[in-house]
Amino acid sequence: MATTLHLRSESKPLEHRSALTPSTTKALLDAGYKVNIERSPERIFEDSEFEAVGATLVPEGSWKDAPADHIIVGLKELPEDKFALKHTHVQFAHCYKNQGGWQDVLSRFPHGGGTLLDLEFLTDDVGRRVAAFGYHAGYAGAALAIEAWAHQLTNPSEPMGSVSSYPSQDLLLKDVHAALEKGSKVAGRQPRVLVIGALGRCGRGAVDLCKQAGVSDENILKWDLPETKKGGPFEEIVESDIFVNCIYLSDPIPPFINKQSLSSPKRNLSVVCDVSCDTTNPHNPIPIYTENSTFANPTLPVPGFENPPLCVISIDHLPSLLPREASEAFSQALLPSLLQLRERKSARVWKQAEELFNEKVGTLPEAMRGAWNKITGT
Repeated sequence: MATTLHLRSESKPLEHRSALTPSTTKALLDAGYKVNIERSPERIFEDSEFEAVGATLVPEGSWKDAPADHIIVGLKELPEDKFALKHTHVQFAHCYKNQGGWQDVLSRFPHGGGTLLDLEFLTDDVGRRVAAFGYHAGYAGAALAIEAWAHQLTNPSEPMGSVSSYPSQDLLLKDVHAALEKGSKVAGRQPRVLVIGALGRCGRGAVDLCKQAGVSDENILKWDLPETKKGGPFEEIVESDIFVNCIYLSDPIPPFINKQSLSSPKRNLSVVCDVSCDTTNPHNPIPIYTENSTFANPTLPVPGFENPPLCVISIDHLPSLLPREASEAFSQALLPSLLQLRERKSARVWKQAEELFNEKVGTLPEAMRGAWNKITGT
């Protein structure tokens, strides 16, 4: 019998990305999987695009009543609820790092005999994530940073207005290119953009956006470990116009900038885009803001720095700005692993994910483990 995958419809505000796309769905169908796609009013891909490649369209929310052996695929966490989960779920759940409410989220799986295969923790043979949205996070972050820089110059008394998802990358680039030209005309020069973490997925996305939008190579400073090993704060950041932070913070490090370094008379810096969004991390290397910005209010002013004005972009779902391209890149990267789902008990990536799930369930209070205790004999 063919293994059945069931793609959930998702309704998180401002979220249009999808774990499966029409092209990856076709690849799964061609490999002998059965794929059910819930109709969705929010997903960037039309229902008809999935139907055209041979997928079966099913009603929105029907995953709850699907046979227990169907594998439920999603992207973001499930809506808050209390009913037990009987299926194997492939998704981001955000409950393995002791996040707020993690016990309530995780315990739903063992209570119903279900399993969580968390997308965040799927890794290859060398421990690198098999699929991530980092590239498009950096790409979108740099796009908004250039637009914010230009907006400060062309509309100095008004905060930057709301932004929304783009149907295509070309349309985003058109807007950013136009903003760059307007801002450069007022400034009499292009902005100097410094990207830290430039060799990683996220940093490569930020650098590519700058190049494609028309920023000259000499105005793009690409920093990584060699340039930052001496420890900050760094005057080069303060003297740049735009700073895009793309590092993955795993250990405490000296700040890249702080309010003291920003007081330099040589400051040109007017836009900081913290793609990493380590807002609540006590070791945040950009300790000049304390909250996330949003698509509705993309920039946060930094009080005390008005000449030039300084703002921070700290949106925690930047890839949503380009939902079609971000989804396609993520889903294509995930596809080799998805094609192994029928052998998930032996395929390394899924076996490892299930072992991690069992490990995390084992940290729940005994009363919250439910059916899992009977299944595992604990």
